[in-house]
Amino acid sequence: MTKKETVNKKVLTGVVVSDKMQKTVVVRVERFVKHPKYGKYQKSSKKYKAHNENNDVKVGDKVTIRECRPLSKDKHFEVVPANA
Repeated sequence: MTKKETVNKKVLTGVVVSDKMQKTVVVRVERFVKHPKYGKYQKSSKKYKAHNENNDVKVGDKVTIRECRPLSKDKHFEVVPANA
């Protein structure tokens, strides 16, 4: 018998900064990071390429992205539909 495993996928929320590619958007995800020595919190951001099948999100939209199988060299996330 095979045991079915549950896979925890990363879910991130960010703002779309580019939608110029076909079926791909660039999402900037910001987070607060505590400095290891001084203890001050500072804002850190990272950009992720996400798959957008219907090209329905535009620059400035707040979206949720979910980790998926690699779709290209840089694209490992997909845009989660708003109704899901």
